[in-house]
Amino acid sequence: MSITATELKNNLGKYLLLAATEDIFVTRNGKVVAKLSNPYQDRVNIAKSLFGILRSDMTLEEAQEERLNRI
Repeated sequence: MSITATELKNNLGKYLLLAATEDIFVTRNGKVVAKLSNPYQDRVNIAKSLFGILRSDMTLEEAQEERLNRI
């Protein structure tokens, strides 16, 4: 998403909430001058990519043991 610096200034709270889920590019005079983003987005994407890989009834200890046994 791309917004102007004025729009950001007038609606900062709204864009801080949106930055948790998507990058927001701030422009001034038509040029990008800043980017708002979630610093943990890489972790969120990795966690989402793992969803459904483990059995639903598997405990954390079983998952760790299985991981160690694969090495």
